[in-house]
Amino acid sequence: MNKTTVKTTSTLLASALMAAVAMAGSTSSAQAGENKTEKCYGVVKAGKNDCQTATSSCAGTSKVDGQGDAWILLPKGTCEKLVGGSTSPKK
Repeated sequence: MNKTTVKTTSTLLASALMAAVAMAGSTSSAQAGENKTEKCYGVVKAGKNDCQTATSSCAGTSKVDGQGDAWILLPKGTCEKLVGGSTSPKK
């Protein structure tokens, strides 16, 4: 092997290792965030939902205030304190 090949191979391996470490770090922090939050249904203002519903295809498209299948992500334990809040979709 010549010096250029060794240097290129070393650079590629280092880049792959850095990418793997970065991905592992972001996954664990995302999982930690999931454990501290919950979906809260039925309390969202029209057009302020976090994700799709049965009647709309993307975030921010709920049609009415308090739509039963529209949710927002809140700190765990908050939803049960809100009037009309539920951790499962309403019909």
